[in-house]
Amino acid sequence: MLVGMTSDIDVIGMWVTADGHIRQELRADGRYDEARGERRSAYTGRYTVTGNHIDYVDDTGFTATGDIRDGVLHHEHLVLHRESATGDRREQAQR
Repeated sequence: MLVGMTSDIDVIGMWVTADGHIRQELRADGRYDEARGERRSAYTGRYTVTGNHIDYVDDTGFTATGDIRDGVLHHEHLVLHRESATGDRREQAQR
């Protein structure tokens, strides 16, 4: 198992909810940093990827999971898109 990505799924980068309120950066070193609204680094920790499944362990010991399906990150009850994809959708909606 590779940290941060597998041969099938590349997860590294910024993932964002459609409203931009939650921003989750998945870093190449196997760490993540999640901002919520104006609160930077609301959650930080490490993650591992197995296939399209992500396991998170927060620095406080809290655990969570996620799956990438069709290029979308489903993290517990959240739906996140790569930042560039979210920005493209916002631009299209403004036109």
